[in-house]
Amino acid sequence: MKVMRDPVHGHVELDELAVSLMDTPRMQRLRRIRQLGLSNLVYPGANHTRFEHSLGAHHLATTLAGEIDSVQQSEIDELRVAAMLHDIGHGPLSHVTEGIIKKYTRREHEDVKHLLRKGDIAEVCSDAGLNISSIADHILGKTSLGQIINSEIDVDRMDYLIRDAHYTGVAYGLVDHSRLIHKMQFYEDKLVVTEGGLNAAESLLVSRFLMHPSVYFHHVTRISETMITRGIEYLIEQEKLNPSSLQEMDDYSLFETMRRDDGYAGEMINRIDERKLYKRALYVGFDDVDEKVLGHRKAIQRVEKEIAEEAGINEEEILIDIPKLPRIEEMKALIKVNGKKMTLDKASHLVATLEKAHRDNWKLGVYTPREHREKVKKIATDFFEVKKQTRQYKLTDI
Repeated sequence: MKVMRDPVHGHVELDELAVSLMDTPRMQRLRRIRQLGLSNLVYPGANHTRFEHSLGAHHLATTLAGEIDSVQQSEIDELRVAAMLHDIGHGPLSHVTEGIIKKYTRREHEDVKHLLRKGDIAEVCSDAGLNISSIADHILGKTSLGQIINSEIDVDRMDYLIRDAHYTGVAYGLVDHSRLIHKMQFYEDKLVVTEGGLNAAESLLVSRFLMHPSVYFHHVTRISETMITRGIEYLIEQEKLNPSSLQEMDDYSLFETMRRDDGYAGEMINRIDERKLYKRALYVGFDDVDEKVLGHRKAIQRVEKEIAEEAGINEEEILIDIPKLPRIEEMKALIKVNGKKMTLDKASHLVATLEKAHRDNWKLGVYTPREHREKVKKIATDFFEVKKQTRQYKLTDI
């Protein structure tokens, strides 16, 4: 048994199987993939990696499985392996490249069966007598046991919220995960939180809600990640980068590939290296624009070109960021109350109010170099039909 010191969970125990998996090249690659992408441009301490998060998820999955009497030891071994490997499908900068990988490979980052069937990981699992298909299904949340790793409230979410709060220094990741784990069980083949764990479940939802505008959707993060994404798309369009290779790359190899480019991708990474980021020409929420702007998500490049032409600048100097409509999957987590299952938003008035509040975190962004900001703002304001009204600003707008 090997003991490692984790800054979030304290001493974490790893048996021989866990150590063997940890030492495989594909797991070691996660040491070079930052958990929060480019959020270190906002929070200098946010340099933690998918590797340590994977160890944290493994630790919490082991703890939770030990609390549930119905889980057999052979099942626990599969679950622990699945928790350790659940993020090996991530590309560089974690979620930054996820959309590009999905676009070209049709795979989500949780779909890792093709990665498990070859190399050192396959050998370790085979030697341990573990079923690769079952492990892959656990990671996808397709099995009852897999709900521990991939469901509305799971150990993945518990670990990343606490870990992200720790490394950013943001005091919103206050999740009572020990209480939550102690109050979770399987009921009618579903992972549920018992009534005594309701407040702990609420703390997870509130934490995620508060972390969203402060960390995950901070405007500097959105701008820099949009710049990186467009640089990667440029490399793919110019056939300088094979999109299928992204799942084999890490942050360093991606940055080096971009730095070698003498075109748009090189310009984007140089700007990020020197922190000369594009600026917000327009940054508005649903108080200011109609929800129909979401329809532009399918034709962002056309809109960028149209605004650029009217502004008389290069279309590559306009970046439009239209996020998906916010969703809080955790609201549909199951709570067991008086022997009956119900969703968390039905059991908690507090959680029920978060859905509408979460919409306030959504922002449409139009980004451009500083020197073009004012003229782009005027054109983009007209294009997206931004409402002209006086309103009170929220703290998240500052």
